[in-house]
Amino acid sequence: MKRLFYLSMAALLLFSCAPKVKNAQDRLTVNDKKINEIIAGMTLEEKVEMLHSKTIMSSEGIPRLGIQEIRYADGPFGIREEVGDGFRPKGWQTDSATYFPTGSALAATWSPELAYKYGTGMGKEARLRGKDVILGPAINIQRIPTGGRTYEYFSEDPILSAALAVGYVEGVQDVGTAACIKHFALNNQENSRSGVNVIIDERTMREIYLKPFEDAVKIAGAYTVMPAYNKVNGFFMTENEHLQNEILRGEWGFKGFTVSDWGATHSTMGAALHGLNVQMTGSNYLGQPVIDSIKTGALTEKVVDDKVRELLRVRFAVEAIPENVANTTKTSTPETQHIAYEVAQKSIVLLKNDSKALPIKPSVKKIAVIGENAVLTTALGGVGAGVKAPYEITPLMGIQKHAPKGTEIVYAQGYAYPPRRGWGAPAVPEDPKVGDKLLKEAVAVAKDADLVLFFCGTTRSIETEGSDRVDIFLPARQDEVAAAIAAVNPNIVSVIISGGPCDLRELTKVSPVIVQGWWNGLEGGNALAEVLFGEIAPSGKLPFTFPVKLEDSPAYALGNYPQKVDQAVMDAFTEQYRQDLAAGVQRPRIQRPAPDAYYSEGPLVGYRWYDTKQVPVMFAFGHGLSYVDFDYADIATDKAKYGKKDVIKVTFKLTNKGGMEADEVPQLYVRRIGATVEWPYKELKAFDRITLGAGETKTVTLEIPVSSLRYWNEEINDWALEDSDIELLLGGASDDIRLRTQVHI
Repeated sequence: MKRLFYLSMAALLLFSCAPKVKNAQDRLTVNDKKINEIIAGMTLEEKVEMLHSKTIMSSEGIPRLGIQEIRYADGPFGIREEVGDGFRPKGWQTDSATYFPTGSALAATWSPELAYKYGTGMGKEARLRGKDVILGPAINIQRIPTGGRTYEYFSEDPILSAALAVGYVEGVQDVGTAACIKHFALNNQENSRSGVNVIIDERTMREIYLKPFEDAVKIAGAYTVMPAYNKVNGFFMTENEHLQNEILRGEWGFKGFTVSDWGATHSTMGAALHGLNVQMTGSNYLGQPVIDSIKTGALTEKVVDDKVRELLRVRFAVEAIPENVANTTKTSTPETQHIAYEVAQKSIVLLKNDSKALPIKPSVKKIAVIGENAVLTTALGGVGAGVKAPYEITPLMGIQKHAPKGTEIVYAQGYAYPPRRGWGAPAVPEDPKVGDKLLKEAVAVAKDADLVLFFCGTTRSIETEGSDRVDIFLPARQDEVAAAIAAVNPNIVSVIISGGPCDLRELTKVSPVIVQGWWNGLEGGNALAEVLFGEIAPSGKLPFTFPVKLEDSPAYALGNYPQKVDQAVMDAFTEQYRQDLAAGVQRPRIQRPAPDAYYSEGPLVGYRWYDTKQVPVMFAFGHGLSYVDFDYADIATDKAKYGKKDVIKVTFKLTNKGGMEADEVPQLYVRRIGATVEWPYKELKAFDRITLGAGETKTVTLEIPVSSLRYWNEEINDWALEDSDIELLLGGASDDIRLRTQVHI
């Protein structure tokens, strides 16, 4: 209800201060008359100055007219510290910011309302720092379990990703900052991302991979879009006519501007004619060559005028913060820190609780906390953007704070992640003597404890922008440590701290309880401890599938990933900005061959694949246990037959059968019966997060617009609806269907 209030107030302010608009994107056009007058008075040189970077994190305004440059803020889970050449930190004392839970953690809340709050927090902090555009959210579909940016992205499912993207973007823009949705489009791997050519059919692209971007543009009204590094069907995204001009601007009605990923621009004519507004960074394509091309007649000045108009629309929509006002107030506030805390509380997923060791019982007087992940911070690390947080509560700190009085907490490192030689460099080989010593210490500590909390997972250096993981095994001998601990004390609770899924075949054999704890922001340790000690019930749901083994996942099973390349393809970003090279300055890119990535699994991404192919999984999409049981009953629909303009309304009763307040996320899937068009076995179409007091029952309504059941018909090149019977599947996870009913479309 609060989110609805915020949106209503924002809409009231918008429409009371500006001419009436037809849709979310048309809000950007209300100043077009004034903008056209400004453009008419600009020199060609002034216009072109706006089409490329001014600094590493800004693009030019119109200084002569007092129109301020556009300042960009990296990244999607916290406003990055101020950086200079080579992304070297400037070392300011005023640029710390709230570290919010990363994308996969936010997605585990399954809450567009929390995504909206998250966006408001990010947007407010960007304003305090004088930033106009947040380079986020990152909303690509999680196609492969090893993806280096799985932690940034939301989900393997387009409906969940789209709902969260809309909430995030609306939150950011309702407080006056522009959101830049990225990475448009099909940036689903980090290896070879600089030139990998995604080969994909139109239906799969439309139904799976474009859905989050479409809703963020059409529903949330995203002001800016970042074209990705990769190619799609033969064309780099920064010069992809079909995706940038035909779909984004033509079909979706996008009225803002596009800004390339850093180093992703490849030509002058391609970028100028096929949809790019701003080259980041440098001016070698959208600088003097544009002027030269106009002089020779290869380009017209109208092309430049159109790009400048789109830039000025956003500049006028976002209030410019004067330089002497920015960075004068503390960025991270109690309000935004509390938002991060709330997201963290709702994101934690109880994967397994066979021994019922959670919540931790009052009889437990000595707890052994084992594992380096209990003490590591996660706000910084790896290649991608991080956050200079004012503080970060680690899991161990949270446990020490929340443990009942008189409980003894002992810590052992257990394992050590091998250090890395530099930015993007491989890890130094592990010293087995160090590992043996740490293992011995962990066993000694575990032997005398009432309960072992074993922290495992990955790090920000293992899951990182610029490269995908080689595998999803638990690194640093973690399986070995867990087995050794279990041999002396089987009372183990394992907590995975990671951004993406891990191979848990060995861990599940020895650990009766497993929790997914994420990279959960500056309050993550407190939120985790609240769940472990039973102050709150766990309520997160997996936004992606944990496969039994990596080879079961679709792209791996079909041999579509990893692609074979004759020569290593250096990453466009890290090659330019590697800080372990002297001076850390921008370096010229070396063109190297890049592979084709065939998306021959089609729409069978994530749970769609496992369900359709009947492949067992370790933990299913949407899975997440609680400390209470929920009862689903009395499913009903408002009609038996629906037309193409109707909305299917499904009602049911949901009951908390436990003794404490808890949240459940009912999920509504659809299965086509007797369809002639090929479909996955089932698809998520609606969900909600419901809070229930102890013993409380609520009647819940979920809605599915019939239009969302359409498919992209490649023969007519448009959306189409197939008449068929539809089975509605309702439950607490994709593999936990409680109720079924049937309707006809």
